[in-house]
Amino acid sequence: MPEMPEVQGLVEFLRGRVTGLEVTRVSVANIAALKTYDPPVDALVGARIAGVARHGKFVDLATEGTDAAPHLVFHLAKAGWLRFYEQLPSTIIRPGKTPIALRVAFGDGSGFDLTEAGTKKSLAYYVVRDPSDVPGVARLGPDPLDPGFTRDTLAGLLAGRRTQIKGVLRDQSTIAGVGNAYSDEILHAARMSPYALASSLDDTDVDRLFDAMTDTLAEAIAEAAGKPPAELKDAKRRGVKVHGRRGETCPVCGDEVRSVFFADNSLEYCPTCQTGGKILADRRLSRLLK
Repeated sequence: MPEMPEVQGLVEFLRGRVTGLEVTRVSVANIAALKTYDPPVDALVGARIAGVARHGKFVDLATEGTDAAPHLVFHLAKAGWLRFYEQLPSTIIRPGKTPIALRVAFGDGSGFDLTEAGTKKSLAYYVVRDPSDVPGVARLGPDPLDPGFTRDTLAGLLAGRRTQIKGVLRDQSTIAGVGNAYSDEILHAARMSPYALASSLDDTDVDRLFDAMTDTLAEAIAEAAGKPPAELKDAKRRGVKVHGRRGETCPVCGDEVRSVFFADNSLEYCPTCQTGGKILADRRLSRLLK
């Protein structure tokens, strides 16, 4: 799933490439992914892109005009991506027979497709007058790379929460932009168990977690900076130390990276670095033994 660093990379690419361009065509290929009807999608046609911003893991393309000028906001979900073309293909999109959910064309001949692999579709796009009209944006917690997000901000978010820290980091209404991959990376950098309760962390733990969060995300955003969309996924894969690296060697201590599997995802961790050598139970096996 694209998370904050990859989404920020997309935003910076689009900001430099499409700001000032006129939208000449918008083709809806997957109507189920369109979550709004007012303004209509056609309201984007003829408008110029005024800017591109990120809200958590949402991308926001704002158009020029009044305060009510339409925004195209999208969330790539687990298997979505943006494919940019310097010269948009002229092929006809056939709804229901393509991984494309939306195609947007610009006046210079360029454009992009929002695509989604697999059969479980959760990519979503919205045409709204204000980004806060998107429910997922309205629910977002503070962004950890916002200058106003301090160590004390994090401490306040964690205080009294009897919830595993892995879940807190992934909760978009608590902290915006961090998902499964970077929560693994942050907790590994902080030398902290994913099962540690947020409310159990002392001041030293919070200090360590805050430093790990800001450093991990800043490094990943720096790695993504300046790269076109086609290169962002590989940049993420190269940068992670434990996520998706089950069975490989921890680059910090040399132990084996382990996984815990859930219904639709997994977490990765290093026992030596994070759990005092303890191997966390595989939830799939636990269910089979019940």
